[in-house]
Amino acid sequence: MADMGVIQIDSVNVVARSQELILWARLGAHPRSLIPAATTDGELFEYWVHEASHVPTTDHHLHRWKMRGAHPWRRVEALAQRRPGYIEHVRARVESEGPVVAADLSERSRPKGPWWDWDDAKLALEYLFYSGEITAQRRPRDFARVYDLTERMIPAALLAVPTPTEVEARSELLIAAARHLGVGTLEDLADYHRQRPADVRPLIAVLVEEGKLRPVSVESWEPIAYMPSTLGSIPHVAAQAVLSPFDPLVWNRDRTERLFGFRYRIEIYTPAAARRYGYYVMPFLLGTELVGRCDLKADRAAGQLRVQAAWIEERLLGTPSEADVASAVMEELEAMAQWLELPGGVVVMPKGNLSLTL
Repeated sequence: MADMGVIQIDSVNVVARSQELILWARLGAHPRSLIPAATTDGELFEYWVHEASHVPTTDHHLHRWKMRGAHPWRRVEALAQRRPGYIEHVRARVESEGPVVAADLSERSRPKGPWWDWDDAKLALEYLFYSGEITAQRRPRDFARVYDLTERMIPAALLAVPTPTEVEARSELLIAAARHLGVGTLEDLADYHRQRPADVRPLIAVLVEEGKLRPVSVESWEPIAYMPSTLGSIPHVAAQAVLSPFDPLVWNRDRTERLFGFRYRIEIYTPAAARRYGYYVMPFLLGTELVGRCDLKADRAAGQLRVQAAWIEERLLGTPSEADVASAVMEELEAMAQWLELPGGVVVMPKGNLSLTL
């Protein structure tokens, strides 16, 4: 968390939850209870940072400016006008009955529809969650948010940390983003904590003037970039990892293409016939390069990690590096299958320009 600052949460469980895969890429085999345990112990909390995210509770004060602002979803704001006093009623119920899930307070009289079919109770909970009055942990069996009052879930000492001004908090987040990224454009730094570039442009100018950010030029990048002024020497990277689509290394698709020459798009919502690489495609990092991608699926019934398709970047196809990439991919996937407790191991389907080499 010191290196990343943010772990994006996603509910898709084709291989494992994205937040687990982000840890897997950096730690390898580890107890899959790490994030729930850290949340229970008050080390992490969930909030809308880079989408829904786990963030350190030591950073709680840096997000209060957003909690005190207007909710960005009109449906949630409209609820307060349509049912005066209802949100306060829901908060009182959480206080008296918590921890609760949305179903505990639901008034739904018809079956739930797909995706964002929220009833008023869920809308009220999300309003309170966004405003910081309540927070949540994830229930392991169905990934539902379990809500409770913030003061019952986040250590009192951290809630007592003085609240900075919005400008101070936004500036601290920009410095943190630069530290996590190493180097990035204004848009890159803003995107890390989902700030709008127009809002932070003047702040970056001040941080440069104060010597907290250093402007630099990056070969082949047109915009000016920024680095933290305190960045030290960069250690040699010998990484080998499959990456979640929501990993901080690749979640900014434009930056991924600029940095690695690797064009990556998630195709979960693309009709099957129109997908180029597959449904749940994970880029593969080898050393300092993104060298390929695999469409993976944990077939839990069969106890197998299925490689639906495997691809190597065209520039490496047919070169001596192809065998090195194939060997590293298989080593990583075999270790992943063991970590996911899939006794049938890795099964490779004959699709993609790397599949026959695996």
